[in-house]
Formats: sequence, C-alpha cells, structure tokens
Amino acid sequence: MRDDHPLVQCTPYREAVSARLDGEPTGLAPTELDAHLRACAGCVAWARQAELVTRRARLAPAPAVPDLTAAVLTALPRALPGTAAAARARLTTAALRLGLLAVGVAQAAAAWPALVAGTGAMSAPVHVAHETGAWGLGTAAALLAVAAAPRLAAGALPFLGTLVVTLAVLTVADLRAGHVPADRAAAHLLLLAGAALVAALAWRGRRRRPLPALGRQRVPA
Repeated sequence: MRDDHPLVQCTPYREAVSARLDGEPTGLAPTELDAHLRACAGCVAWARQAELVTRRARLAPAPAVPDLTAAVLTALPRALPGTAAAARARLTTAALRLGLLAVGVAQAAAAWPALVAGTGAMSAPVHVAHETGAWGLGTAAALLAVAAAPRLAAGALPFLGTLVVTLAVLTVADLRAGHVPADRAAAHLLLLAGAALVAALAWRGRRRRPLPALGRQRVPA
C-alpha cells in the first residue's frame, strides 16, 4: 500500500510538518514524524521547500505605506471636544468657592465680638449674645468647610436652607413691626449669600443620571 499510494500515505505527515512550521499542534508524536522523515525522501524534500516558502513569507519586506502624519495632524481639531466647557466649569467652581470663602470669613468676623465680649446687637443679654456668636461662628465654619470641600455642599444645604428661609420670614415680619432696625436686617444678607453659594455648589456637584444603554432596549421587529 505504501508503494501504490505514496501521496495518500504521506499526507498526514506533510500536514504535521506544516503545522510544526507554524507552531501549531501536529497531531502526531514527534518520534513518529521524525521516523517518517528519515525514511521518506519525498517528504524530506517537501519539508525543505515548505520551510523555504515559510521563511520567505515571514521575511518579506512590508509594503510601502505613505506617511499620513501631517494630514492626520492637520485634520485634528485645535482643542478636544469639551475642553472649553470643562475649563469654564472649573473656573466657575473656583469662583464659587472663593466667594464662599470670603462670606465665611466675614460671617466669622461678624460673630466674633458677640462670642468674645458678649456684646450683642440691640442690647441683648450677655448669654443671648454668646449664643448668637456661637451660632454665627458655627455657620461660618459650615461655609468654610464647604468652600474647602465642595462635596459637602449637599449635606450642608438642608441646615443652611432651613436657617435662611426661617430667618428671612422672621426678619421681614420684624421689619414690618418695627422690632429690628434696617442695618441689623441687612446683616443677614451675608448669610443669604452664603446659602446661595452653597446651593450653587450642590447643584453643580449633583450626580447626573446615566443614559440608558441602547443595547439593553428591545426594538420591535
């Protein structure tokens, strides 16, 4: 059978030689393949030709490719999309933080005399002046904390919002009744500005709802 059908008998071995040249599994034991190559001159010649063709294919020079560097760089935009918007967002956030820092320092300065000397507005008792000073200093600390870490804005907003809304309603009522002078009422505008800045920082730091993935939606046929 080996003499009558030499090609049929050698085909598995030549496929194994080709696989070994490509680094793939040969499907035959190495000893069996080597034994056949030692006994078959035709497969030895075929293996040499296959090795030569494989080497030429691997060492063939790469085709010339035009240099498109200049064209690609020219086609690129001068600035990446969203760069200007990101710069404006950072500038706005920095301005809000600086404004809040200034309001916090001013609030602390306004609360300090009542806290230390016990002299409050409108001849308030000493303890009432101390309480007012402590309250003002705590509010100033909250404003300064948000200015240092804007991520705290959402947590501080319920306290500051409740304080500002309640104080505004009571101040307007006291102004109408003549219980508070206008200059004293105007001092509360500092706290109102601080709460507005905290609200702006909380709004800018909110989490956006992610858009639904189109791949998860079923499209009717």
